[in-house]
Amino acid sequence: MNASSWLSGNYIEILGAITGIIYVFLEIRQTVWLWPVGIITSAVYIWIFFTGKLYADMSLQVYYLIISCLGWYWWAKGTGHRAQGKRNNENEGENITLQVTRLKLRTGLVLAIIFVVLYAIMWLILSNFTDSPVPGWDSFITSLSVTATWMLARKIYEHWLLWIVVNSVAVVLFLSRGLYPTVILYMVYGIMSFIGLKTWKKTIRMG
Repeated sequence: MNASSWLSGNYIEILGAITGIIYVFLEIRQTVWLWPVGIITSAVYIWIFFTGKLYADMSLQVYYLIISCLGWYWWAKGTGHRAQGKRNNENEGENITLQVTRLKLRTGLVLAIIFVVLYAIMWLILSNFTDSPVPGWDSFITSLSVTATWMLARKIYEHWLLWIVVNSVAVVLFLSRGLYPTVILYMVYGIMSFIGLKTWKKTIRMG
């Protein structure tokens, strides 16, 4: 198979990989434009994962579409509070932007429970009602990604740690399914996750 025929047969997956890389770059930069790019990426990967019989990952992309809309709103709205008069001559009534924060223990415990419940439900569904060849790993990636994406939407720093785990497992899974452009994408995701972990740490607001 020559390069031109391979490109013509995989152009949708290549498009998803390109927009996915742009998405993570914008995520590291903490720009609200990551969300519309994420919507495009999710729409592309709904089709890719459907044809690859990775049904949990396909459903994850539907979730991404929904959380992208919420994240877009939360990031654009900020905290929802208005700044009062300040000494540094900022405009009174200016909206306070959503800041990067650390994961609180209570929130972490709730998210851990949600992850376990999601994993169990997805594993049971994929094992008993679909022809998924990898129900356990598919469910693991999906459940952890759901958790990480919600944390991203709320600008919780530790979401990068979850992405590092997700990306590492995903590379092996997608390699086994022959989704090579997606393997490259997740390898790039993995590298960029470490960059994001370092970059976001500089902007953490304590408390």
